[in-house]
Amino acid sequence: MKKKEVYTGIVKRVEFPNKGIIEAPDGKIAVKGVLPDQKVSVQIQKVRNGKAEGRLLEVLEEAPDCIESPCIHFGKCGGCSYLTMPYVKELGLKEQQVRSLLKPAVERNTTRFTWEGIKVSPIKFAYRNKMEFSFGDEVMGGPLCLGMHKKGSFYDIVTVSGCRIVDDDYRAILSATLDYFSPMYDRKEISFYHRMKQEGYLRHLLVRKAVRTGDILVDLITTTQEEHDLTGFKEALLNLELGGRITGILHTKNDSLADAVIDEGTEILYGQDFFYEQLLGLKFRITPFSFFQTNSLSAEVLYQTVRGYIQSLYDQKNIKQDGVIYDLYSGTGTIAQLLAPVATKVIGVEIVEEAVEAAKENAKLNHLDNCEFIAGDVLKVLDDIEVKPDLIILDPPRDGINPKALTKIINYDVNYIIYVSCKPTSLARDLEILQQNGYMMSRAVAVDQFPWTSHVETVVLLTKTTDKEV
Repeated sequence: MKKKEVYTGIVKRVEFPNKGIIEAPDGKIAVKGVLPDQKVSVQIQKVRNGKAEGRLLEVLEEAPDCIESPCIHFGKCGGCSYLTMPYVKELGLKEQQVRSLLKPAVERNTTRFTWEGIKVSPIKFAYRNKMEFSFGDEVMGGPLCLGMHKKGSFYDIVTVSGCRIVDDDYRAILSATLDYFSPMYDRKEISFYHRMKQEGYLRHLLVRKAVRTGDILVDLITTTQEEHDLTGFKEALLNLELGGRITGILHTKNDSLADAVIDEGTEILYGQDFFYEQLLGLKFRITPFSFFQTNSLSAEVLYQTVRGYIQSLYDQKNIKQDGVIYDLYSGTGTIAQLLAPVATKVIGVEIVEEAVEAAKENAKLNHLDNCEFIAGDVLKVLDDIEVKPDLIILDPPRDGINPKALTKIINYDVNYIIYVSCKPTSLARDLEILQQNGYMMSRAVAVDQFPWTSHVETVVLLTKTTDKEV
């Protein structure tokens, strides 16, 4: 195979996170943005060590079981990947991807291991409790857009007024915001932020909604390069007829060069800057920038899985009821608080100070006095904690665990570790080190937190054995 050659073939499989594999006569070609069983044409972009990477030119034939996308933006918007696949096929794909990545770990395992399949999200549409929409234009010099990045583009924006992974309230708020600012943009009274020029005013619209109460927070994120009276924007939102209730309208200033929502000062235009969400009987105070699982109902499935693994250890008397649990990379302390009733003490460690403060507030809100939350890097904080754990929960960010931190975790020599992963490739890498040090997989399950996207969560129970490599 050579660069710029064009090949036609069937996508045999899709590897995590979204890399299709075509078996051409001259070798395998990896290409992004395709689905299993599609017939596609691709152009070779890179060839190295007998492996080729290609760019999708055209989908020649859809998969035989292809369904019509329920979202009018599918194909343009870069958010969802699997909307034309039957949901059962998507579940099978995600399970296969995780099992494939865990296969080397399974082969290294020296004890009995049970794979428990994949757990479905309780709802498949309108499941997100948070969205960050971006301002921009779909084509250079075009009308103002508000929505998601166009597929394959860092700059172009697609207005996703028909998005299906959020409910009607999100769509109404998005449309009202766009309707309010578009005339001002047309008259050149207001601008959106250009990433290349680093100029402009409108950056993002952040919307959060509590699943249990229907409370809504709306936050307009802008630069400080222009000044505008936002009273009319506030009134336009408050005049909407919504299924939920707007409890706060905010304005956040962000002059950071990064294409991310960063709080550099927030003012309240209406109401308050928080609401309460409920998970498994506990209350959590949510602000615009709180770290919180974006699918509340599926998060309950995930946390029930973790709690179920621990309960089985208690039932088998493998760990004592009054032990100490470490919740490392604890975020806002959700897992720690759910486990507090079955432990003498739960210690959460999280590097984001705002998340730690939120965790402390939530623990007080839920009348839990046996939770301690520490702000800092796990690698450094572990040296200062005097009480030793009986069980360790790991829920790291997408990149996994720093190898030096993992060594310190292993040195506690606890009998059981539960690893919650949002990126199975990072999990597979960390498992190799854990297994080298005697931690073998006992149980594992995938959880579909994000239907129609390429993302998947995995929970693994690890048991300490004497099989340690020297």
